[in-house]
Parts: sequence; C-alpha cells; structure tokens
Amino acid sequence: MAITRSLFVVTHPEARHHLEARVGGWHDSELTVRGEFQADLIAAELRSRIPAAASAQVFTSDLMRTRTTAEVIADRLGSRAIELRGLREKSYGVAEGREQSWLDERFVFPPVPDDAFDHETRLDHFEGIDGAETRREAGARVYATVDEVLARQSSHQVVVTHGFTHTFVIGRWLELPLEAMGRATFAAQPGCITELTEDDLFGNRTLRSLAAVDHLGDS
Repeated sequence: MAITRSLFVVTHPEARHHLEARVGGWHDSELTVRGEFQADLIAAELRSRIPAAASAQVFTSDLMRTRTTAEVIADRLGSRAIELRGLREKSYGVAEGREQSWLDERFVFPPVPDDAFDHETRLDHFEGIDGAETRREAGARVYATVDEVLARQSSHQVVVTHGFTHTFVIGRWLELPLEAMGRATFAAQPGCITELTEDDLFGNRTLRSLAAVDHLGDS
C-alpha cells in the first residue's frame, strides 16, 4: 500500500508575542531570533521526509510569523510559499496585541458539556471580546481554505499555520463535519509538525503523527 499524498501541518515557531505575553490572533507578530533558528530546523526535517525528486507545494497564513517560516521551508524544498489568508489564527478582535492578562480578565469560557451537550452551543459561543471570531466562524474559514489546498494536485503539501488553526486543518483532512468540532482539539505547540497521509488502496486518510517537536532538539 503506497502513500499517494502527504500533507504536513506546521505551526510557526517562537514569535515575539510569545515572549511578550501578548495575544496573538491576527496581531502581526514576527519570529524571534530563536524562532528563525527553529524555522530552519523545521525546514531541514521536512526536507528529510520529502523525497528530493518529489514536487512540494507550500501554503501559509499571510501573517509575518508564518510567512517567514514558510519562506524558509519553501527555499529548502525548492518551492515557493503561497499565501492564503484563510490559514490565519483565530481572530481575538480587540484583544489582539494586548497583554494576555487583559484577555484573561475578560474571557468568557464556553459552557461545560453535560448529558444534554449541544456542539452548536460551543461553536457559536461568544467569548466576550468584541470582534473576535467564534469557533464556527474560524473553523468554516479554515475548512474552506483546506479545500482550496487539497484541490491542487501534489504528492506532498505543507501548510504553515497557527495553534488553533492546526486543529481545523486536521479536522478537514479527516473529513470531520464542522458541526462535530465543538469540542475537538488536536494539541499543538510552536514549531511542531503533524503528518497526514492518504493511501492508494483504500483512499483512507490517516493522522500519521501528531505535533512532533523532536526536530527542534533543545533549541
């Protein structure tokens, strides 16, 4: 059984808002010096996993921290980074760029599931922050963008994105309906690589490895 397509989902490494304890979202934070070094480690790891003779498409959120990461990866793979706004992080509205403590003081947590749990309640939950996307709004945006990526024919694709978005990229790959994503989360951390594959026999889509960070070493 051979693999007909591999999709690597990469979360950007350390960025300035991490060090400053500020809200990310659509805030256009840049990579730190450490993050730039980690981007090179990510690129080297992907080069080792993708055959030199294979074509590789690289897609990225248009925010600076992901763009920079994607450009390093694309250069290593002999490709170019294609910017897709739909791969952005969830928007946190007026909280973006503010101190994380500002958001923490105002954030309204979603309802705790019980026997009468309704996924839509969490998908449409308002977190108390003006301008912030709901889980449904962010998820629908990401799902539509992943469809755009998958419509392009390539045996190897790389999506460079953000921690929250990472979950919905995987969800769409596995063809989980958005209505089922009220609670689902695929854990991620900065600079991780998730590998998704599709086989040529059954056409099954597999979550082959989740949020690996071994390539980062002690960086």
